[in-house]
Amino acid sequence: MGMHTSMITSLCLLATFTIVNAERSIEADLKSFLAPPSLEMQQVFEGERFPNIVVSMKGTVLATWGNAQVRARRSEDGGKTWGAEMVIAKPGFQGGGTTVDEVSGDILVFVEDNHPPAPLTVYRSQDDGKTWAAEKPVIHADRKGNMPSMHMNDHGITLRHGEHAGRLIRPSRYYGKRNHKDEWPFHYTNAIYSDDRGKTWHTSDPFPENGTGEAAIAELSDGRLCYNSRVHWQERPKNTRRRHAYSEDGGKTWKDWQIVDVLPDGHQHRSYGCMGGLVRLPVEGQDILIFSNIDTKEAERERGTVWASFDGGKSWPIKRLVFEGDSGYSSLNAGRPGTPSEGWIYLNFEGGPKGSSTVARFNLSWLLSGEATGDGSVPSALAK
Repeated sequence: MGMHTSMITSLCLLATFTIVNAERSIEADLKSFLAPPSLEMQQVFEGERFPNIVVSMKGTVLATWGNAQVRARRSEDGGKTWGAEMVIAKPGFQGGGTTVDEVSGDILVFVEDNHPPAPLTVYRSQDDGKTWAAEKPVIHADRKGNMPSMHMNDHGITLRHGEHAGRLIRPSRYYGKRNHKDEWPFHYTNAIYSDDRGKTWHTSDPFPENGTGEAAIAELSDGRLCYNSRVHWQERPKNTRRRHAYSEDGGKTWKDWQIVDVLPDGHQHRSYGCMGGLVRLPVEGQDILIFSNIDTKEAERERGTVWASFDGGKSWPIKRLVFEGDSGYSSLNAGRPGTPSEGWIYLNFEGGPKGSSTVARFNLSWLLSGEATGDGSVPSALAK
């Protein structure tokens, strides 16, 4: 009976997802990202830390930020200008994973009381990020009986393909007893997912490597999920390189994990990595992924950089420097077809010309003028 009910629920979600998004395609032609090359940067917040960025169903760019209070700013013109700063939660500690529900249009922001492990409140906006209401979701432990923490991950997504279409999923982590080197061997990344619009969440199986923490998720065009994780334990092999895995069951389990030698994980003189961003460009039938992190040459967090993959994360043939100076945690997203955000890629990162939170917007044309990594090649149709 339970399996039958679950199947009916999945089919209903898929039908709802299709109907809600029928008026405007959620995936577009590649040409929208291939306008004349452009990179623009603006400081969006001052003080504090921890970035996330999403694009609403209406194309409003929403940047969130903060580890003492969680703040937000909206841009209704694709990132040219930004509205007044608003406080979502005070006090509050951003847990990352800001998620746009592509079925309802709601936006969810995850706020912990303080540095995790800590109690969680979800703030929901039903008016395109203008106002926010607090709610307490039900979150189920993972198969080990461990409860997930939210801090500090890239944005969440709504699944678009296959039997789990309409599912909300965001990266999360098991923090052990605390953030301390004695606990790092017990830490691991995972994800939480919801099939009832964010009221109830289930926790995925652990990522297949302990000592990981802070991750990003993207859905490929065939419905598989691509998971990219930071390392948080210096005893792991190649601990300054990113980790990668896939899911074929909507984010319940992760398989085929590997070390991604071409992608750095924070600066290369430290025992642990740095939060990075990941987004799939909304281009129908293609799996162009953009990844962000620092590409430091010295012993500090600096040189915010973006990489591109054209085969769903199998290779990363090109990268481009966004900002030479101080850089840190970063979050990525992409514009929506038929809105002012179309064709833009958005990066909210710690650092930048004026420090604190900088939002960069750029297009694929700009990134394609970057530096070859030696890991695969750019498709001939896009190569300069």
